Amino acid sequence: MSSKGIAILGSTGSIGVNTLDVCAQHPDRYRVVALSAGQNSARMIAQAKHFRPEVVAMADTKAAAEVTEALAGENIRVLAGEEGVIEVASWASAQMTVSAIVGGAGLRPTLAAIRARKDIALANKECLVMAGSLFMAEIGRYQVRLIPVDSEHSAIFQVFQNSNWMRRLVLTASGGPFRGWRRQQLHGVTPAQAVAHPNWSMGRKISVDSSTMMNKGLEVIEAHWLFGLPAEQIDVVVHPQSIVHSMVEYQDGSVLAQMGVPDMRTPIAVALAWPERIPTTVKSLDLPKLGQLDFYDKPDKRDFPCLELAYEALRRGGIAPVVLNAANEIAVAAFLEGAIGYLEIADLIVKTMDYLGHAPIESIDHLFAVDLQARMTAQQLGRLAH
Repeated sequence: MSSKGIAILGSTGSIGVNTLDVCAQHPDRYRVVALSAGQNSARMIAQAKHFRPEVVAMADTKAAAEVTEALAGENIRVLAGEEGVIEVASWASAQMTVSAIVGGAGLRPTLAAIRARKDIALANKECLVMAGSLFMAEIGRYQVRLIPVDSEHSAIFQVFQNSNWMRRLVLTASGGPFRGWRRQQLHGVTPAQAVAHPNWSMGRKISVDSSTMMNKGLEVIEAHWLFGLPAEQIDVVVHPQSIVHSMVEYQDGSVLAQMGVPDMRTPIAVALAWPERIPTTVKSLDLPKLGQLDFYDKPDKRDFPCLELAYEALRRGGIAPVVLNAANEIAVAAFLEGAIGYLEIADLIVKTMDYLGHAPIESIDHLFAVDLQARMTAQQLGRLAH
């Protein structure tokens, strides 16, 4: 069996590190041929020296210079900037590209990978949140496989049979660090509190999204495009143990669920090997030791409005999901920098969506123009509020 060439976008982040771990466990099956990252030059240097890819790219030009110096004489090509990341995404010897760049920055490189006819292991939910129909049209046009890496969508993918037979999808949410909190308790939340996820080890931005429930809202939009169901047939339940990763309810009343300990190496291994299964070092699920599984209704939208904002953006369509995502990225960054309070994240998203209104998306270029306009608008509205 010949090995599969793997390109990883966002190799120094949590998903990237776990993907490399899975690849390292199966050196006969996977060759890491291309890596990209943003600014973490030290980790990229270590990864490059260990996995010996053909090429690496750093989005940050200063970091690229540091990597170039450290890898001199290693026979590893070093690229810089967005164009370098795009080249990694579409690298010739890769058969699959793992899209794990956080946020809207992952869309252009992932589209480039599709157009280079690479199968996509998608951990960047913003690709589908922002580009939805355009992204799926490109998947169809270039006849590549799209396999989700998010644990919730991977769970549905694994038990998915036929969308015509489905009654609903049920996405599970841990509830994050503030499960059960009311709005008045959230006023003084700090960045340190917001990034302290109880079950998953994730980056700072995604951890904040999890705490506000925006992450689950983005996953609702992503599920709509992946599985073809409308918003009304996609539900969210809070499941604090993060053992049941999501469920599909069929028209006959059957509910199929995918379960496992909360470890991203499982959905990554599924994506890399599908339709086969490969061993991982993920611990076995010990249900007797666990004792019980708990489920609760999603939190009140007055306390956690971001989830309902995502549903509203999906219903509106057009530019609304693009604006939602861009405004959220600006708001979360401002919160992490201490420029706005925790509850102002949702407020800033609402103001930006209201300011920019409704319009259809006409093309990929139009989408990026709207994304830029939404970011600038959110920044301006955030400054005016202070």
